[in-house]
Amino acid sequence: MPRRTFVYGATILLGANLVNRVMGFAYQYLIMNNIGSEAYGLFNMVFPIYMLALVLTTAGIPLAIAKMVSEEVSLGRTAQAQAIFLLAFWLLLISGSVVSTILYFLTPFLTLRIFPDPRVLIIFKICTPAIFIVSISSVFRGYFQGLQNMVPTAISQICEQLIRVAVGYTAALRLLNAGVEWAAAGLALGMLAGEMGGLLVIAIQYQRVKPQSKAENHEPSYSSRAILIKLWHLASPVTVGRLFSTGLSALDAVLIPLRLQVAGYAAREATTLFGQLGGAAFTLLTFPSVFTFALATSLVPAISEAAARRQLHVVRARSAEAIRLTILIGIPCLIILFYFSRPLTSFFKSTEITPILRILALGGIFSYIQQTTTGILQGLGKVHLPVLHSIIAAVIRIPVLVYLTGLPQWGLRGTALAYVIGFVVMAVLNLIAITRYTGMPLDLQRFLLQPVSGGIGMVLIFHFLDPIFGGQILGYLTEFSIGITVYGMTLFFNGGITLADLKRLPWVGKYLPR
Repeated sequence: MPRRTFVYGATILLGANLVNRVMGFAYQYLIMNNIGSEAYGLFNMVFPIYMLALVLTTAGIPLAIAKMVSEEVSLGRTAQAQAIFLLAFWLLLISGSVVSTILYFLTPFLTLRIFPDPRVLIIFKICTPAIFIVSISSVFRGYFQGLQNMVPTAISQICEQLIRVAVGYTAALRLLNAGVEWAAAGLALGMLAGEMGGLLVIAIQYQRVKPQSKAENHEPSYSSRAILIKLWHLASPVTVGRLFSTGLSALDAVLIPLRLQVAGYAAREATTLFGQLGGAAFTLLTFPSVFTFALATSLVPAISEAAARRQLHVVRARSAEAIRLTILIGIPCLIILFYFSRPLTSFFKSTEITPILRILALGGIFSYIQQTTTGILQGLGKVHLPVLHSIIAAVIRIPVLVYLTGLPQWGLRGTALAYVIGFVVMAVLNLIAITRYTGMPLDLQRFLLQPVSGGIGMVLIFHFLDPIFGGQILGYLTEFSIGITVYGMTLFFNGGITLADLKRLPWVGKYLPR
């Protein structure tokens, strides 16, 4: 079974996430232009209940599987790792089938009582089997994550997205003549087909490596009760945290438009601004999280492995490296978002939120750090701490959001500032917890001075080149390329990036001199 460094795993997932993100943008463009926003809106109406069901069924368990499998394999107990996988597989197979079945038969009731449009009935019925499929897929992905083998997950995600786009767009286009709701049902069918394809691909890859994982069946296994207790101990805080996060998103969706109306906007204007905040500002802000998500996913088993072996120096080194990589990637992305906020928001036809994006960009680095540090704490087994820190951040953020958003002179600027405060609070609390439990020093030179000096060089390049190249897409791409090149060269000269860092990258490192 291949076991790689977490940088290798993060790079594999980063590549897969980028491919999926590009396909997702293309898919959304095709839907909006050829199927229509009404069908897409109907399809999206089912997601609050669908996501809630997924959170209740799977959230936390894949992470727990990854951590437990990583610990057992690192200690040479592959039979126990296999036992954990099999028990989790049957647990989620049963829970997924129960939740899917109950939800399927409750669909008519939910359609009448909860959803604002009864046409979602057929769409929701098609989506409910996907809960069962995702439940099983998550077990395989957690298992491979624990082995620090991200290739099967990356391949299955790409296949899943390819099938989703091909089947969803074709089915929606064919069914459009039968009515908008049937076109939306075609999109749901594409999602279901994609999940089935992804499950099939990762299950085949599991079958290929399964004989190797049975090499030590003579070892005594944990009892099922002991495994279930540990799964619950690790998974329950994550489940609570995700339920809390889902609830906060729903609360924001209610509070922000209401407070904008208090600030003097009409109801329709408030709804439009809120849509632009999520559809443009946060879409742009969260794009670099494609990297931090991949890094956080790879960190859980990598940190768990070192912690299980009581290698605190390895834990400290991996934690520091992950935070450093997050900052190195985040700073140039945020400089681009800040400096080119107007052309970027105009791409989404949302230039009104240009100042909002700039405020978010100023604090965006903390949103990326909070994601990476959450992965570190989860790898350490401190899964309750990110939940606690997110609650503290929300207690501080929400009153600020309510107050500032309702002021005419602030409006969405106040909303953005409240979010930045929340990012800062959670990132700082996570960092304090990591230094407390691992003894990791906060290296200001590597975390701050080196990347900031590269960022200053990048800003200077943009300042001088923008009057020459600005105003057209090709010109902006030229500026981005030159600016990022200068940023990388500055880091290489000041030691922020070393040859050893580059050698660890897949496909690139093997061509560099040893």
